[in-house]
Amino acid sequence: MVMKAELVFIPMPRMGHFVSMVQLAKLLLDLHPNLSITVFMMKLNPDAKVAAYVHSLTATRMKFIDLPPPETHEDGSLSNFATTLLQTHGPLVKQAATNIVQYSTSVLDSPRLAGFVLDMFLTPFIELGNELGVPSYVFYTSGAAFLGFQLYVLDLHDEQNVNIFEFKDSDTDFTIPSYLNPVSSKLFPTVMLEPESFPMVITLTRGLRKAKGIMINTFWELESHAISSLSDASALPVYPVGPILNLESETEVHQSSDIMKWLDEQPPSSVVFLCFGSGGSFNGDQVKEIAFALEQSGHRFLWSLRQPPHPSKGPRASPTDYDDASEVLPEGFLDRTHGIGKIIGWAPQVAILGHPATGGFESHCGWNSTLESIWFGVPIAAWPVYAEQQLNAFELVRELGLAVEIKMDYRKDGMDSGEIEIVSAKTIEKGIRSVMEEGSDVRKRVKEMSEKSRKALMNAGSSHSTLRGLVDDVMNNMFTKNYQV
Repeated sequence: MVMKAELVFIPMPRMGHFVSMVQLAKLLLDLHPNLSITVFMMKLNPDAKVAAYVHSLTATRMKFIDLPPPETHEDGSLSNFATTLLQTHGPLVKQAATNIVQYSTSVLDSPRLAGFVLDMFLTPFIELGNELGVPSYVFYTSGAAFLGFQLYVLDLHDEQNVNIFEFKDSDTDFTIPSYLNPVSSKLFPTVMLEPESFPMVITLTRGLRKAKGIMINTFWELESHAISSLSDASALPVYPVGPILNLESETEVHQSSDIMKWLDEQPPSSVVFLCFGSGGSFNGDQVKEIAFALEQSGHRFLWSLRQPPHPSKGPRASPTDYDDASEVLPEGFLDRTHGIGKIIGWAPQVAILGHPATGGFESHCGWNSTLESIWFGVPIAAWPVYAEQQLNAFELVRELGLAVEIKMDYRKDGMDSGEIEIVSAKTIEKGIRSVMEEGSDVRKRVKEMSEKSRKALMNAGSSHSTLRGLVDDVMNNMFTKNYQV
């Protein structure tokens, strides 16, 4: 009888995480004809864009199961996220997984459940995998260096009774194995510097250590030091499987758009693209400083300018497009920059980064954006905004030399509006000029890393080989597991 295996993927229903997990699933399916994948769709702060994305997919041997809404709901706070997740969604996930197990034991030649693949924020579900007697792997959507930082924080807490949030207002250097250089506490994520959210971080990180292995969206050539440090310091297997990107849909949809037509009219590598992620926006004073910097730099620009959400929308609300961006820009700015600049709202980022006219990327340094920029060989001017982006910027600028700095320790999350620093036009202009410099060492290194990123997923490339080995292990170990229903 031919062995058939089924993996259950449980992603966070947010576009940045969800799309990466689906792309990972596609790569795994390509590597073994007897592997199938089922994706559980949780009603956890659902994103309408996720549903539209799923509707557009045509992958074979991959199906999506909508879990019903839970009878009870989370209170929305980060501090209670991990503890309430199992209570609200645990029974739904367990029932859906149990149905798969029961079907596989009752129907001849059907796939056997071989394991869970969980989003990095869903490690509490490892307990359900253990109950069913199947291994759980985690897909880590950030980089290897940040994973090392997260495990380092856990060790400080559990073994040395040190809480990182005690260093919130300090500038203390830490020697962290996954980084070559000392790391200042000024760059630590806000979520780890708040006593209310820190316990949640610790709980989720402990879950990482319980996984069968961690698949990281990175590749050996980019983060060899960090990956080696993880292998040396932990018995937990790590699998660099990236760069996992969604490169097709945006480019096709937006190829004929007004944005792409404008880029077609610009010289090669002449445009600096400004975009700060799905949650990136600035107040009016900061917008004006950016505008002055662009004007003074003289470089052509494409600026994704978005309006901050109204406070009444809550802390998780996303920015929106301006009805009239001229209201927030300096008077006469649009007239003075007509012909060399274009203001847009939401941006088809992949299509823009892949266009020959794009020569630099002023970015928040989200990990997906970082990998996309490297893939297309576009150097970054680092301006992190929230989450782990400060540490991503540090790695890109100081560790890898793949970016220039605008303001590495800038942050918006966890700050009152009156406390958010205004980065000066002079500082921003310096970063723009630096990232757009022709023939710079940073530009050369990014071009070289771009070639390596593309080779990593080719046949016999570093990540391709890792994925193949992982799939072989899943298939070989499948029938040694005892299923408990």
